[in-house]
Amino acid sequence: MHHPLTHRDRMLTLAGVLIAMFLGALDQTIVSTALPRIVADLQGLERFTWVATAYLAASTALVPIYGKLADTFPRRNIEIVAVSVFLLGSALCGLAGEFGPLPLLGDGMSQLIFFRVVQGFGGAGLFALAFIIIADLFPPAERGRYQGYVGAVFGISSVLGPFLGGLLTDLGDNLLPGVAGWRLVFYVNLPLGAVALWFILKNMPKLPPTGASTRLDISAALLLIGGVGGLIVALQLNKATYPWASATTLGLLGAASLLLATFVLRSVRSEHPILDFGLFGNPVFRSANAALFLLGGTFLSIIIFEPLFMVNVLGTSATRAGMSLIPLSLGVVTGSNVAGQMVSRRGGQYKRWMLAGGALLLVGLWLMTTLSASTTYWQVLLYVFVCGVGVGPSMPLYTLAVQNATEPRLIGQATSASQFFRQIGGVVAAALLGTVLTLQLAQTLPTQAAATSRTSPKQVVVSEGPALPAVAAPAGGQLAPEVRKAFVVAINNIYRITMGLVVLGLGATLLIPELPLRKTNAPAAPVLAE
Repeated sequence: MHHPLTHRDRMLTLAGVLIAMFLGALDQTIVSTALPRIVADLQGLERFTWVATAYLAASTALVPIYGKLADTFPRRNIEIVAVSVFLLGSALCGLAGEFGPLPLLGDGMSQLIFFRVVQGFGGAGLFALAFIIIADLFPPAERGRYQGYVGAVFGISSVLGPFLGGLLTDLGDNLLPGVAGWRLVFYVNLPLGAVALWFILKNMPKLPPTGASTRLDISAALLLIGGVGGLIVALQLNKATYPWASATTLGLLGAASLLLATFVLRSVRSEHPILDFGLFGNPVFRSANAALFLLGGTFLSIIIFEPLFMVNVLGTSATRAGMSLIPLSLGVVTGSNVAGQMVSRRGGQYKRWMLAGGALLLVGLWLMTTLSASTTYWQVLLYVFVCGVGVGPSMPLYTLAVQNATEPRLIGQATSASQFFRQIGGVVAAALLGTVLTLQLAQTLPTQAAATSRTSPKQVVVSEGPALPAVAAPAGGQLAPEVRKAFVVAINNIYRITMGLVVLGLGATLLIPELPLRKTNAPAAPVLAE
């Protein structure tokens, strides 16, 4: 017999989902500051970037598949599987190399890369299912405030990761005898994940799908995984080693394009597509996802390039550069929660908050274009806080708009598509802007090219993203004035480009029809293309 959910049931379920999502988002960045120690222990310098790329590719490619699964099976079952796979991958990552080379898996570094893929397969579900489950628990008119919590958790985890990773790596050697500190970066997921799993098993209802039962198209899933995975690998390759015109990069891009085109053709013709392409006929879905693609690129660009400025212009340590992103996190928490609460409390008019957030983000990015060698550390903290407050409303509100305009039977696919476009936008922007930065530095500092190519992972990886150039400071710790000037010019230009992305995102936002937020989870009236 079905019993209505109490508010307590909903909040305990929400707590478990948020803890699980926190872990998935944290693992996109927590490994970055541990990489130098990992490379030293596992002897895999030439493969260090794959540790980040493997997780990113897997956790992005599987997001739409989890959306389809959530429309096919009870959400509770899928969430349990996702958390379990993530925890298995985390445990295996922590054990990488402990038993020497293994059959098929190879040495410790190869083991770690493979286990990061397993971890990413679970992490993808933690992202996608958070918004899907909240959609089941709360009607659209109330959902904004709770999805604001999701945005806050994502923002905190994205910038807390590098700091926590460095802390565990540096201080963790003494916590567990015989266990290297970097392994705790993975093991820390186990107790937190167990808590999340306990909340879900004890409190979460089954939440069966609304529509008729369908099956998963395995062939389409493999095409999607191969296509997205190939695209991300091509974008993440170090372009100093594999330029855009190299056979490896072009081959990967060509193969990815072919696989994705085949996926689209199969999906259009399939009775049970992983992503119902009819959703693109919905102007809310179409415009909101275009905006998310652009804003996702902007957010990741702030995370990647601000620490590079801190290290290479202001001369701060990597740890202090990582800490400088904490105000960004606080800003995201503030903007996400305020926007979510205001939309839920004041009539559900979400579009004005989307536009206000974008306008504030533009102000923050303009401030970032004024960075110079004379900018103080505290000024940068203020600037990134403004950016964070501007990014905040985008976390809950675009997904809320999409869910409100989508039939409940497709809510999983529509929601996961929003997460997918946000993530893939970040990957594409990071790769292209990383190339812009590299080219500008190469033109300004041709004599530094050799030094850049020999830079150690500790100098390159401040936050996870494409392999970006960093210039080693002289023995005295002071960066040469010409190097600092070159980085100032390059990073100023990067933020001018990101301002352009935000302007385009605001244009897409203006095209979103603002529909009244439904007060129940009953089916919405169809939204037709105009």
